[in-house]
Amino acid sequence: MSHAGTANGVKNVVLVHGGFVDGSGWEGVYKVLKKDGFSVTIVQNPTLSLAGDVAVTKRALAAQGGQAILVGHSYGGAVITEAGNDPNVAGLVYIAAFAPDKGESVASLIKDPVPGAPVPPILPPQDGFLFLDKAKFRESFAADVAPDSAAFMADAQVPWGVEALSGAITEPAWKSKPSWYLVATNDKMIPPDAQRAMSKRAGAKVVEINGSHAVYVSQPQAVAQLIAEAAKSVTLTAAR
Repeated sequence: MSHAGTANGVKNVVLVHGGFVDGSGWEGVYKVLKKDGFSVTIVQNPTLSLAGDVAVTKRALAAQGGQAILVGHSYGGAVITEAGNDPNVAGLVYIAAFAPDKGESVASLIKDPVPGAPVPPILPPQDGFLFLDKAKFRESFAADVAPDSAAFMADAQVPWGVEALSGAITEPAWKSKPSWYLVATNDKMIPPDAQRAMSKRAGAKVVEINGSHAVYVSQPQAVAQLIAEAAKSVTLTAAR
């Protein structure tokens, strides 16, 4: 039996990527979810501003024809935290993602790194956009992704707008919507302890996976399983 077959109506999933990458990294997760009967939409964030990415995500939600599970990776977590207030969102799933509170932004969350924590190899801004050092991309972002795939990701980086990092949350959706969080325990971009702290604050149901920041690429089955569990759980909760 497919996961979607047990989901009693929540069959829509919207996937939101983070900074430096585009939506193609979700392909593995997409294939698993589609095989299980879900209707899946992948948002292509311009990553120019948080407001712009929220607007793109809300357009995707409006096209679903019903409620959806909204999933975000990395900076995509900030996007779903704001866009998740949309009435079409039944639940939120964070994949090694930022889960800001009201007034917080990605910039404010990374401003004071914990001593000893890995520092992402972000290069100085170029015309208001950020890139990761290509030579250090795999080590920091995708250590468990095949070397040739990680090299492609490094060379295909999407410029991440500084304005997107500084976009502040007006009302975090996790305060009113159920949430799930996948902690990547070998993440060199967002420290695992920071992920644990954000997930605890959000009251999320947490699973931990031994993976890099690109765990959604390297372990699509595990990521899809958590999304499917969220789809099933929100429906069962609503049915009580």
